[in-house]
Parts: sequence; structure tokens; C-alpha cells
Amino acid sequence: MKKSRNSRRDRGLTLVELLVVIVVLAIFWAYIFSGAEFANAKPRALRIQCVNNLQEIGLAERIWAGDHGHKYSFQVAETNGGTMSFITGPNAWRHFQIMSNELSTPKFLLCPADDLRTVAATNFNFLSNSNLSYFVGLDSTEDDPQGLFSGDCNITNGTPIKNGILELTTNRPAGWTGGTHVKVGNVALSDGSVQQLSITGLRQGVANSGAFTNHLQMPVIP
Repeated sequence: MKKSRNSRRDRGLTLVELLVVIVVLAIFWAYIFSGAEFANAKPRALRIQCVNNLQEIGLAERIWAGDHGHKYSFQVAETNGGTMSFITGPNAWRHFQIMSNELSTPKFLLCPADDLRTVAATNFNFLSNSNLSYFVGLDSTEDDPQGLFSGDCNITNGTPIKNGILELTTNRPAGWTGGTHVKVGNVALSDGSVQQLSITGLRQGVANSGAFTNHLQMPVIP
């Protein structure tokens, strides 16, 4: 008795059918992984651009300091062209405005991942805390290469900012909020390097900074 064609097919998949299944599965997994890769690519690209911003800021400040006795702008009196008189209150933007010749464009002052500030200043005359994404480390000096010079403003110690100043010590652990880069961030050091830090890395950076208390002037928006 001859077996029917259908009964022979019931034994299993043919080679062609198996190849079709493999191709379909390959396409499916490629789609899944490409989607995950795309989802991770944008945040990574924004952090890279933020790192570039901070590198430009650090370079501009060192050039400015080279023309002013190797002191940062916030260490120089206003009568000598600095911004020392603006180291409290909502004046963080003034320390960056003074570097307009060295920085060339205020676009470097806006982190692309900052969800509170979305529009860069068109020029330095219109610069304010509303288009500034980075803090100023008032205790950093050229002599301390690990000093916290600048960085993302989504930094916190769990207490309110007083008169524009956030104080970081090893006794009160620092951390990142869920804004900007989502509980991670970038910090520019006095040696010109920019570090991408987790919360643990940030706390270690504070410990390595050389200052018992780091006073960060934050770009608070009045």
C-alpha cells in the first residue's frame, strides 16, 4: 500500500521549510537587537556631545587663566576682568560669559540631554542660567588636577541649594538625579579631562578632589 504525499510530509519539515524558518527567526532577532541598539544609541550620542562641550569649556577656561595669572575667572576680581564678585546667587552664567572670546559659541554651554533647558543662547549677550547646563566648581584651581571644575547640573547631595551653592563633602554623599543623563553624569576636572561618572564614581571624584568641601555654583533658574 502506497503512502500518500501528505503522510510523507507529516514526518517533519523539508529542507526548504527549515531554511525558511531559520531566515524568519534571523530577521526577527535582528529586528529585536537593532531596536535595542537604537534605543541605547541616542543616550550614548548625547553623552558624547556633552563630553565634547565640557572639553571645550575646560580648554576655554585654561586659555583665559593663562592670560590672567593662571587663575580661573571666579578667582579674579571684577576690576581685573574676572567674576569673583558673582560667586554666590544665580550668577553661574557670568563665569562662562566672561570667556566669550575663548569659547566662541554659547552652544557649548547647553547639554543636549538637559530636559529643563532646551534652547541655547544665540549669543553671549543673551546667556543666562536658562541656557546653561553646567555647574562651576569654585574650589578648583590649576594646581589641583583632580579638582571638580565643571559638570552636569543634575548633581545633588540630597539637600536644597542655598544661594546658588551646592556643597559636596565626603560626609554627605553626592549623587545624580534622574534628569539629564539619568543618574549618571559628566564632570570636567582641572587637568582638562572629562570623566563619565556613575554615582559611585562621582563620590570617589569628590574624595579625590583635594578639597574638604566642594562648593558648586549651580545654574539655578530664578
